[in-house]
Amino acid sequence: MSISNVSPVSLYLTAEKDEGTAAATYAKTDATVTHEISSFEKEAPSITSADGLLKNYSALQVVLGAYGLGSISGETALVKDLLTQDPTSSKSLAKSSGNATWLAFADAFSTWGSNGGTASATPFTSDTISSIVSKFEYTQYEDDDQNQDSGVGNALYFTRTMTSSKTLSQIMSDPTLLKVVETVSGYDPDQFGVLDYNEQVALLKNKVNLTDFSTPDGIQRYAEQYLAMLQINPQTPDKPTTMLDLFGGDNSDEGIIALFNTNGSSSSSGSMYSGLF
Repeated sequence: MSISNVSPVSLYLTAEKDEGTAAATYAKTDATVTHEISSFEKEAPSITSADGLLKNYSALQVVLGAYGLGSISGETALVKDLLTQDPTSSKSLAKSSGNATWLAFADAFSTWGSNGGTASATPFTSDTISSIVSKFEYTQYEDDDQNQDSGVGNALYFTRTMTSSKTLSQIMSDPTLLKVVETVSGYDPDQFGVLDYNEQVALLKNKVNLTDFSTPDGIQRYAEQYLAMLQINPQTPDKPTTMLDLFGGDNSDEGIIALFNTNGSSSSSGSMYSGLF
C-alpha cells in the first residue's frame, strides 16, 4: 500500500505534523484501507464471538492490524487461541509466550477469553470501534512501503508505543521496538537476529539504558537517533532519506526530525548527530 507521488515527509507536514491526522489522511487515500475500515465499522457491532470475528475477513484484518498482528492473519489456530483463552491464566498462550503484543491483544478481548470465545454482548462498543480504527490507521500508515524504506514508520511506532515502564524483555518481544534498539545500539538487525536469545540479552544489557525512555523527550531523541543511524548504515536496498530530508535546511521544521517534535521544541540537529560518535 503506497501513496503515489506523495512522500511520507510531505504528507506529514501537510497534516500539521500530527501523526494521527497524517494516518487518517493516508487511510482515506488507500482504497483497501478505506474499504476494510468501512466494512469493520458496519459489521463489528454484530460480532459477539471469536468465531464470528475469524469468519469476517475485513473485520479480522482491521482488528489484527490495529494490534500490530497483521502478519498472523493467516494463522487461524493461533489467533483463535489468543481470543478464546483467558489471558490471566498462566497456561494461556498469550501469558506463557512472553509476547507483549499477543498479551495486549488477548487482554483487549478478555471477555471472550474468559468465556470460551463468546459473550452475551459484542465487545465492539462504539468507543472500542473508534479506538481500533484509529490504531489501524496508525499501523497502516507506519507500515506503508515509503515509511518503512525511510525508517520513518519504525520511528513513529517507537515514539507512539514506547513507555518508561517497558522492560528489556518486553522491548525484545516487539520486533519493531527491538529493531530500533538494535540499530541505535550499533548492531545490524539481520546479524543480531541469528544470535542466541541469551546472547542478545547480554549484548543489549550493556548498550540499552532504560532511563533513556523515562520521558517523552528522551523517547523522541532515541527515535531521532535511530533515523540518523540509518543514514550511516542504511538497512534497505532502496535509497534512504538524505541528510537534508532528515534534518531539513535552514528551517529545522522542514526535516523528518520535525515529525517527532511533540512539545514544540526540537533537538538540535547538529548536537544530535555529533552525539552519535
